[in-house]
Amino acid sequence: MLTLALLLFCLGLGSFPPAQAQPEESSGRRVVQTQQPDYPKVLKSKGIGGKVRLRARVPANGTAATVGIIGGNPVLAESAAKAVMTWKYAPAASSSDETVTFTFNPH
Repeated sequence: MLTLALLLFCLGLGSFPPAQAQPEESSGRRVVQTQQPDYPKVLKSKGIGGKVRLRARVPANGTAATVGIIGGNPVLAESAAKAVMTWKYAPAASSSDETVTFTFNPH
């Protein structure tokens, strides 16, 4: 109940989630389950944010096998990589490399 109230409050203020993921449609593989990364409190309190780019190797079954950091703040990238390792993609005939961009907004 408290979570719902907080969500409605944030929506009413027009705020954005602290970290927003944008899978790129390079392979056309659909993401079916996501988890948002933890935003390290120290960085958020100091107003440190930005974009992080990752590349995930996804086998045919749709679970992320490995995640590599392409660019961005290393601490934010590590948090984002942990989240992507829990993602589920739609099954496919073969494995694929998926690129994901996260935007961390401290405000």
